Amino acid sequence: MPYFEEIELGASEPFGHYVVTRDEVIEFARRYDPQLFHLEDEAAAAGPFGKLAASGWMTAALTMKMLVDHRIGNDGTSLGGAGLKDLKWHRPVYPGDVLSVRQTIVDKRRSKSRPELGLITQFVETLDADGSVVMSMTTTGLFAVRDQAVTD
Repeated sequence: MPYFEEIELGASEPFGHYVVTRDEVIEFARRYDPQLFHLEDEAAAAGPFGKLAASGWMTAALTMKMLVDHRIGNDGTSLGGAGLKDLKWHRPVYPGDVLSVRQTIVDKRRSKSRPELGLITQFVETLDADGSVVMSMTTTGLFAVRDQAVTD
């Protein structure tokens, strides 16, 4: 990820490619969201999605993985998250679905109390292979400022 100064307000970028597997859906649910419609075909068929579906929390975790792999990275400019809001699951995710992410920078500002940090707010959408939004959220992340002597 670039430094705070290099991130452009309004920039929008699609990226990522993740194939959701049945084994991952069941393992994630077994460990973190053990509702039967995430674990068993028979229960899932009678459940709200009509078939085995991934936990929404798994979708959120996969979204984070794609963000880190592509945009955030581990180069030291991304310094963690300040929070998220408006997390919404629009559609279920099923084994075999291919997910990607679209990220749009909606706000950026320097920290008043910590001049070495900038805050970036982004609208993040997780998409299926058809381009339908399956999850969305607004996140705020902390990013390193390259030149702390320069102020906005």
